[in-house]
Amino acid sequence: MAQVKDFSIQEKLVSLVTLQQIDSKLDEIKILKGELPMEVADLEDEITGLHARLTRIEEEVNGVTEFIEQRKLAIKAAEAQIAKYEKQSENVKNNREYEAINKEIEMQQLDVKLAEKHIKDATDEIAEKAVLLDKAKKNIAVKDGVLATKKEELEKIILANEKEEKQFNKLAAEAKQQVDPRLLASYEKIRGNYRNGLAVVPVERDACGGCFNAIPPQKQSEIRQHKKIMICENCGRILVDEELANSVQLA
Repeated sequence: MAQVKDFSIQEKLVSLVTLQQIDSKLDEIKILKGELPMEVADLEDEITGLHARLTRIEEEVNGVTEFIEQRKLAIKAAEAQIAKYEKQSENVKNNREYEAINKEIEMQQLDVKLAEKHIKDATDEIAEKAVLLDKAKKNIAVKDGVLATKKEELEKIILANEKEEKQFNKLAAEAKQQVDPRLLASYEKIRGNYRNGLAVVPVERDACGGCFNAIPPQKQSEIRQHKKIMICENCGRILVDEELANSVQLA
């Protein structure tokens, strides 16, 4: 069975400082990207939504257009019936038949007027939707332009830092292998609590390098002895002495 190496406190601290330096470099690259990745993702989602809206409007226009065609067919059918009844009226035998035919003609004429009203309303609706379509298309064109610019900016930053970022990601993975798992979990938790990502900080000018809270001389002495992991009582960051911090240099 393979034996797990028992790291000394100093080795653990050196590993933590090394990991912190690597992560800080990665954080710097992330800062260079700024809000661009999020802005690109938001724009892509917004454009997808605009395209979906555009599709819905086009489908609605198609539906209204189909409705207009149906109403036009209904008018033709009604006009054919009117012509038929008018021809029949030439051969009526009495007033009763004449009135009945006139009644049918009137009904068909009403159907024609109603269909014409439906067509007019539907045509107005299409005109309104045409305005919405034009507005949506222009909006998409504007958003596409902004997205292209943002993507280009982000791509330039990624390309400029790609090699360095890959290198630091590799170094970070290697460094984590040298840190005790429980200590690594604490380190990651502390990093997540602060926007600057600093979990391991040196004591500088008798104060914590993270929150600048004063560190008592006795505690500073204990930190320099490297006999145990020391934590800032104010911010919870892991403290190391300045000499150890400066001794760790990334290759």
